Amino acid sequence: MQLRDPETAAWLAARRPVLVHHLVWIAARNRATDAIETLGLWTGADHQEFAVEGEQRPYLGAAGIVALPNIVSGTGTDVRSMRLRLAPMAPEVELAIRGYDARQAPIQIHRLLTDPDTMAPIGIPVRRFKGWINSLELVTAADGEEGRCDLTLVSSARAGTRTLAQKKSDASQRLRQRPGGGEDRFYQYADISGAVQVKWGE
Repeated sequence: MQLRDPETAAWLAARRPVLVHHLVWIAARNRATDAIETLGLWTGADHQEFAVEGEQRPYLGAAGIVALPNIVSGTGTDVRSMRLRLAPMAPEVELAIRGYDARQAPIQIHRLLTDPDTMAPIGIPVRRFKGWINSLELVTAADGEEGRCDLTLVSSARAGTRTLAQKKSDASQRLRQRPGGGEDRFYQYADISGAVQVKWGE
């Protein structure tokens, strides 16, 4: 069961109308400066700031997000994937594609409820997806057709599929310094471990 903040719960309990928007937050590497910078896009028409996860985040509007499938939440360790389609001709999307290296960039998607009459936010945005951009496909529009930019996203559960290093060499271990100084030679006999019989005691 999803917990709701008091304002959202009261609004929905009164059966008042709502308009659902989605907020997309990407932290990607700037190709020009090599620095990690953030970019927010949302399905609204105007640029606006929202309080998301304890901080004020600016989101660019102009309806740069074209298609967002239903996000299915669930427990477990399964790695979920989804596809997010953006409008490549929107200036905000153009900035994200051309100006940033978005591959493997962290991404978050929040759901925002708004009042249809005033467009004011209702309650706190709820995170619906957290993960990475796995791939980006940019299709240039042909004559009489529309272009598209498809992002394939994978959920944060993928972090649990990374395997640990099985071996460590003596050379890499010696790069570490012991607390008292000097090289760490813990793996100096790793190459012959199991091949040489060692007698313990007398």
